[in-house]
Amino acid sequence: MTEVHSERRRTLLQWLAGSAVASGMGAGAGVAVAAPQGKEAGKNVARIGDAALGLEFDGQMRSRLLARKGGATVAVTGFHASERLRVTGGRWIDSFALGAQAVDRVDGPHGAGVRHRLTGASKDGVEKTVMVTFYERHPGLALLRVSYRNNGQTALPVEAWSNSGYTLLPAKRAPGRGFWTFSGSSHADRRDWVQPLKDGFEQRNFMGMNSSDYGGGTPVADVWQPEHGIAVGHLDTVPRLVALPVQQVKAGAALAIEFDQAVVLQPGQELTTLDTFVTVHTGDYFAALDRYRLVMAERGLAAPQAGDESYEPIWCAWGYERDFTIPLMTGTLAKAKELGLEWAVLDDGWQTNEGDWKIDRKKFTRGEEDMKKLVDDIHGAGLKARLWLAPLAADPGTDLLHQHTDQLLLDANGAPQFVTWWNALTLCPAYEPVIEQTRALVRKIIGEWGYEGLKLDGQHLNGVAPCYNPAHNHARPEESFEKLQDYWKMVYDTAREINPKAVVEFCPCGTSYAFHTLPYTNQAPSSDPLSSWQVRHKGKTLKALMGPTAAYAGDHVELSDGGDDFASSVGIGAVVSTKFTWPEDPKPKDSYLLTAVKEAKWRKWIGIYKDKMLPKGQYRGELYDIGFDKPETHAVEKDGRLYFAFYAKEWSGQVELRGLKEGRYRVRDYVEDRDLGEVSASSNKLKIGFEQALLLEAIPV
Repeated sequence: MTEVHSERRRTLLQWLAGSAVASGMGAGAGVAVAAPQGKEAGKNVARIGDAALGLEFDGQMRSRLLARKGGATVAVTGFHASERLRVTGGRWIDSFALGAQAVDRVDGPHGAGVRHRLTGASKDGVEKTVMVTFYERHPGLALLRVSYRNNGQTALPVEAWSNSGYTLLPAKRAPGRGFWTFSGSSHADRRDWVQPLKDGFEQRNFMGMNSSDYGGGTPVADVWQPEHGIAVGHLDTVPRLVALPVQQVKAGAALAIEFDQAVVLQPGQELTTLDTFVTVHTGDYFAALDRYRLVMAERGLAAPQAGDESYEPIWCAWGYERDFTIPLMTGTLAKAKELGLEWAVLDDGWQTNEGDWKIDRKKFTRGEEDMKKLVDDIHGAGLKARLWLAPLAADPGTDLLHQHTDQLLLDANGAPQFVTWWNALTLCPAYEPVIEQTRALVRKIIGEWGYEGLKLDGQHLNGVAPCYNPAHNHARPEESFEKLQDYWKMVYDTAREINPKAVVEFCPCGTSYAFHTLPYTNQAPSSDPLSSWQVRHKGKTLKALMGPTAAYAGDHVELSDGGDDFASSVGIGAVVSTKFTWPEDPKPKDSYLLTAVKEAKWRKWIGIYKDKMLPKGQYRGELYDIGFDKPETHAVEKDGRLYFAFYAKEWSGQVELRGLKEGRYRVRDYVEDRDLGEVSASSNKLKIGFEQALLLEAIPV
């Protein structure tokens, strides 16, 4: 990243001599410096920051975070060894006597800002330089880059570094209400991305593989209490194998960014960390993730703007599972269209295996001719066609692996990486033959068979292990992990080159989406949710990471609480999807048959979804705290109206309608078509009662 540095640079000694440096540094930016305290840790020596965030450093370069608002300043952490270096034996070098400080004006992709540089030395002869940058357009966010120089006489074996290690203090006005966290890592148990911090909570949040086929994620961790929150993460445009540990400790909620980087620093050599950030906020994690999205967009990574086709409701043949037949699928198309659905998805089971991707002749007796005929039938029913695919998976016994074992991703011991769900092996996404093979398959599906969309499925899509296959000639084993995003870019670009309106759905099966993949998908589902709570908090997360109008889908409604919770998708602005079977379901159990009672409910909710089309509105995730506001509330703004969705097992009491503008609003339950009175910004509370969900529309009078 190119920056323009001013000539106004001052050392700590110049400041002590009385030079004024706080003026003219942009909105809210400035420095206040006192004499170094030397051995006295925890005493303010230097304060830097902007109008929303302050960092104070003591004489040993330990720091604490300050939240600023309306002239008030509140310490949200104590002093911590926030940036430190781990050397052989697990010992942390974390005390550096502050010796110098400088400041520059900068300008670049993030706009105008101020960069502070603090330098200190440890007893080990290690010089640490912390560069902290505040940008005017990103108040409350500090970008950090730290370097360590070996000024000693002998080699220094390094194991790891850590940035922005802090412990968020309990809320002063509500110390007993605890903490919540968002953690962007992936786990085989498909746990919630948003969780309360219970006693003993500890989660490492490693961005690499946490089991053979669960890995990758969004490199951000957030902890918050009712008054303040802290988020940290890395800002590299390439995914890195960082960890973002979160832990409940006696003093509060601790988090950090850690990176294992084994290197031997010879005398005079230097190690520099990744660009990382720390931010303070109020409310839940949404604002921090939204800010991360904006910063990463300025660095060139942003989700695409979805077209109308990405918002259209979906029917998927997975209700019939792998035992589907063409007559069963085509027999359901007319009912799907009648209910208002606009996509038909052929799911897993059309192929002979994962890897060869040959058409199963038991179902498609004439091969490609029958496949094209099915697409024609879908179009004839007035629906768009989408096909399921699990790239990078290859089953043992396939022709592919028999003829091209060189395509496998191998670990340091020469063992393959397993995809547990399909009992398959993982191919290396950074190996050119794998890339070209996938490109040809996408061209066939979209260009020859006529499908308008792809459903890319599998937990293994989200991350892969470092590859040691000698046939691939990787510069580093980590290339497989780091270049996974390039593989998905190829898939997305290939599909869209053939059909500019193609929908490329990315469904990584319960994993926490790899942020670096999101620029290459225009529909992201909740991806096998385990509950309606997951549908809702995953929606809030992806609206932050992809933008407030992201085409997030709630996945098959049959996976929600009770198998029929449309309210959790419709209310938060998620695309609705279903996998019902009709007019029969040959499965003896786990039937998804659309009964007469279900049909009436499905018809009603699909109609409401299409009428309101809330995914195209602005999701207002900053208005409500998903952890501490009760009942759980979500808001969407669209066409001058505000839509509120309340969720609780049972609720009776007041709710607050936030985000209203001047004037009065008529409040309406748009599901049951009943008026609930009028409100205004100054009188925005209603007394209501409901079970499970209540969806309201506030209409300007």
